[in-house]
Amino acid sequence: MKFYVKAQNVPEAPVLLGEAPRIAPDAILKDCHFGRYTEVSERVRMQDSTLDDYSYIQPYCDVMSCDIGKFANIASMARINPGFHPMERPSLHHFTYRRAMYGMAEHDDEDFFAWRRRQRVVIGHDTWIGHGAVIMPGVRIGNGAVVGSNSVVTRDVPAYAIVAGAPAKLIRPRFSRAIADELQQIQWWDWDHATLTARLADFLDLRGFLARYGSRLPQTA
Repeated sequence: MKFYVKAQNVPEAPVLLGEAPRIAPDAILKDCHFGRYTEVSERVRMQDSTLDDYSYIQPYCDVMSCDIGKFANIASMARINPGFHPMERPSLHHFTYRRAMYGMAEHDDEDFFAWRRRQRVVIGHDTWIGHGAVIMPGVRIGNGAVVGSNSVVTRDVPAYAIVAGAPAKLIRPRFSRAIADELQQIQWWDWDHATLTARLADFLDLRGFLARYGSRLPQTA
């Protein structure tokens, strides 16, 4: 016998972000720093990482030793800087560096874990990391870049590039080089909240945005 439950139209309370980060109760965080208007969703694990202003992380992401810029959009189930095994040793296994759990030593191999932490990932401002993407240790994602869903990023991604695949490859640039350079010079991600609010409508029109705030004309409110 099958049972059907009719969906009820129960309005959800609107989410209102502010100066303090909004962290899901079941998120697991260790040694992390968060900017203003940030959001960390359910079942996220983060360690030794920063999430700058206005950036958010959707459910079931795993983030290690990563510096995430402003206005970053990270979709569900992304894996950023996954742990790696010591391939240069005779064995790849945990027992060579997670020694204590096997009763082989009093302490784990802290030098190995320190080496892992040095392989930091850097994700620029206004980036989009797609669902299920994996960003490998030491990779840098440029400002404005897009990483396609289920991609495996093994190399640095230029600013305003769109990459996808396993391993990820360049699909196309988001904009021409001149426009990308102009957006980076404007650095709108550093505007304060009041300025962003006042100029919100300008973000709906790229041509008008560049004409108003680009280098050829003075930046007026």
